[in-house]
Parts: sequence; structure tokens; C-alpha cells
Amino acid sequence: MTISTVARHAQVSRQTVSNVLNAPHIVRDETRRRVEEAIAALGYRANQAARQMRTGRSRLVAVRIEPTRDGINGSVLDRFLHGLTETADAAGYRVLLYTARDDGHEIDTYDDLLGAYDLDGFVLTGTDHGDPRTAWLAERNVPFVTFGRPWDAAEAHPWVDVDGAAGTAQATQRLLDTGHRRIGFIGWPAGSGVGDDRRAGWRTVMAAAGLAGGAPHRETEDGIAHGEREMRALLAADEPPTAVVCVSDSLALGALQAVHAVAASVAVVGFDDTPVAAVVGLTSVSQPLAAAAARCFELLTGLLDGQPTDPHVLLSPTLVLRHTA
Repeated sequence: MTISTVARHAQVSRQTVSNVLNAPHIVRDETRRRVEEAIAALGYRANQAARQMRTGRSRLVAVRIEPTRDGINGSVLDRFLHGLTETADAAGYRVLLYTARDDGHEIDTYDDLLGAYDLDGFVLTGTDHGDPRTAWLAERNVPFVTFGRPWDAAEAHPWVDVDGAAGTAQATQRLLDTGHRRIGFIGWPAGSGVGDDRRAGWRTVMAAAGLAGGAPHRETEDGIAHGEREMRALLAADEPPTAVVCVSDSLALGALQAVHAVAASVAVVGFDDTPVAAVVGLTSVSQPLAAAAARCFELLTGLLDGQPTDPHVLLSPTLVLRHTA
């Protein structure tokens, strides 16, 4: 069984079959489906070793998988990884998962993986100021894209991100539109690129409404217990907020626990729209994770093909309304 056999069955050229196998994104949907049906009907299997010798590609990309801290936030990356794996699979690629304790360990892992496998590139998740991982890969001309902006230099490398400021701005505006004026914010300590971005959306909308001066905010590490503690502190203030926007669902769930414990009437909004948020009825900002994963893969394969698309992609989130706002 050869490519020529598949081409005759599908009534296309050998090059078209090769394109479907190696670069399906450049083939028209109708033609690609016809070739895929022929491949399935004939039971054709490409010889991966021969393909790698011909194209110089392993068709293998690597991405880090992180442990869940509280059983909530890990689901965000899980959805991204699922989308990335599905997109890669459709293009004939495989995704290699690895773990790392911190940035230094991750860089050591890059070195080990590049020595053990003929990787085509990396998809990095999470970015922060002065990210040493991207610098290490760039210095060695290893293809990569990041899910997350390079916070120090927006043009530094290809990236896909979700507009966190737009998400918290939507949440804050919704609360203003429903009559709230004392809208607090529970976020991460200053210096986190993602956290600062999400805080900026809340602050901008409050300032535009002339309410920034009296808007209480708290900073803490992520986690349900931290959210509950900071919400209790806000509720104990002389003028407690009537609504709170949180930088994550973990903090929002903790805030909800504090609100329920004292039977207060406070609207709470989270960020990430995790499955737990749906179960408890938490209003939350939803990230388009499947779309983000697909765009990351498209950017990476564009780099590999020498046909880069727009290297900087900022996607819009959506506010999912439920019982808490």
C-alpha cells in the first residue's frame, strides 16, 4: 500500500496525499476528507521513520503538565492540553508530556528531552516577567510558542494569550450594571503578569465609573483557604463590598465560603470557569482554551514550515453568568 494507491483511490495527486499527511492545514476541507476516507478504506499507514527522513520532522512536540494544587486550577491546563492534543493529532503530530518542579528544573528537562528525542518544538504554558525558559530556548534556536504573553517584551517570540483585563472588565461592568458600587477585588500579589493584567481590568472600569478610590482589594496566594481569609477581612471592614471580583475560581470559591458562613449578601465572580464553578453556580470568566490550544499549534507548525502567521494572538474571554452575580 503506497501513497500512489491512496491517490488513485481518492482521485487526487500524490502531492495532495502527501500534503494531507504532512501539512493538512493547507488542503481544502473537502479534498482532505476525501483523502482521509481513502486512507481509512485502504488501511494505509505511513512509515514514520521514512517520513522523518524525508521531511526532517519527528512530528513530536512537547508540553509541560503541572500538578493540581487544590483540585481546581489544574482543570484549566487539562482543557488546554486536550485541545492541543486533538489539534496535533488531526495534523499527524503527537504531544509528549513532561513534568517539572520549577523553571530551573524545566530548563534541565528541555536539555534532557532534546538529547533523547528529535523534538520539533515546545509549547510553553504560563509566562512571567524575566522568564528564563524562553531565553534558553531562543538562544539555542529551538522552535517554541507560549500560551501566555512575554510580559517584558511583547514582540519577543510567538505567543497566544487570553485578554485577562477584558475578562475582569466584563465582570466588573456587569456588577455595576446590576447596581453595585462597592466592588472589591481579590487578586494575587503584585508582580504576576497574569494577576496584574486581570486586576487592571477591574481597576480601569472602577476608575471610569469614578469609584476607584473606595474600591477595596486584597492580595494573596492562590487557593480556597486564602480566598476565604481575604473575604472575611473585606467583610469585617467598616464599609464592606457588596460584590467581589476574584482573579481565580479558587479564590472565588473561598470567598463564597466566607460569604455563606456569615450569611452575607455579596455577589462573587471568579475567573477560569472551572467545572467546580459550574457545579456550585459561580459566575466566572471563561477562557477559550480549545481555541488557544489550536492557535498555539498553528503558530508552531507555521514556524516549522517557514510560513509564520500573525505571531501574537490575543483572544477574548466570555463572562458566564450564574447564581452568584
